[in-house]
Amino acid sequence: MSLDANAAATIASNAARVRERIAHAAAGVGRDPSGVRLVAVSKRFDAEYARAAVTAGLTDLGENRVQEAVQKMGVLNAQEYPEVTWHLIGHLQSNKVRKASQAFAWIHSVDSVDLLKRLEGAAREADTRPTIMVQLDLAGEVTKHGATVDNTRRILDAAGSCTAVRVRGLMVLPPWSEDAEFARPFFARLREIRDQFLEDGVDPGLLEELSMGMSHDLEVAVEEGATIVRVGTAIFGPRPR
Repeated sequence: MSLDANAAATIASNAARVRERIAHAAAGVGRDPSGVRLVAVSKRFDAEYARAAVTAGLTDLGENRVQEAVQKMGVLNAQEYPEVTWHLIGHLQSNKVRKASQAFAWIHSVDSVDLLKRLEGAAREADTRPTIMVQLDLAGEVTKHGATVDNTRRILDAAGSCTAVRVRGLMVLPPWSEDAEFARPFFARLREIRDQFLEDGVDPGLLEELSMGMSHDLEVAVEEGATIVRVGTAIFGPRPR
């Protein structure tokens, strides 16, 4: 989907509106909005849309598919756009681990000890240092990925021996609902799980971030403690099929 004449201005306006939403939600619960990282999810949009987002000041870009992201990275290359940080927010297949460890600064979707170890090995070989989020499944949806709470603890324990990848927090993707409040229990539960791990003595450095909230429910996520929100439609518009 190519960029039309008005799209860049619309993206900039949308980005400003999303920042206002984050700031308002943060103020409502006494939080500093600078503590919320906004990831612009450019999946299925042309690289020129991603470039427009960067021009509008959105330097964190999120993608669901490794190959699609790599193509965009060829356009928004590190030499010309050193400020851009790429996030993989979709499921990571084992056969894409090597490429993902080289391409992405953040990977939000680790859901097993095996995947963590594969990323650690690939990152060592590539001499990269990706930041890892552990994705939890709190709804038991068969169509989605994610670790149980017990397996999340195993991943955090295994992270202690990692030297290339750095586990830094937890991620959740609640079941879809147009009602933003439907997501609140899932966001609150993720925060509670994080807090319980801290009480149990897990290294706080492994639990600094909570990646949760999207276009329609980001306010609820911020109110419940999100430090990263992943926003696509509210910035780029309806996603092309």
